[in-house]
Amino acid sequence: MSEHALTIALQGSLLEEQTPLSLAELCRACSVQTEWVMALVAEGVLDPAGTEPGHWRFTSLHLHRAGIARRLQHDLDINLPGIALALQLLDEIEDLQSRLHSTGQY
Repeated sequence: MSEHALTIALQGSLLEEQTPLSLAELCRACSVQTEWVMALVAEGVLDPAGTEPGHWRFTSLHLHRAGIARRLQHDLDINLPGIALALQLLDEIEDLQSRLHSTGQY
C-alpha cells in the first residue's frame, strides 16, 4: 500500500447518523473552506439547523450532500447554481425511483 493510500485510509471516520456536526467539523470532513459551505447554504444546497453560522448543526445527510456537491464542482467544474440544480434533479430521480419501487413496478 502506498503512503498516499495509507494516509487516505487513516483519514476516514465513522459518523453515527444522528451525530450533529458544526460548520468547522463539516468543513474539515469535506476538506473545504468555510466560505464554500456558507455559499452552499446561501444557495439552498444545505439547510442546517441553527440561525447563524456559529450555531449551525449539520447531519450525516448534509455531509453526504456536501460531498456530492464537492465532486460535482471538482470533477465537472459545475458552479454553485448548477450544483443546486443537479442535486435537486438527483433528489427528484430518487423520489421517483422510490415511488416506482413502492408500487412494485421497478
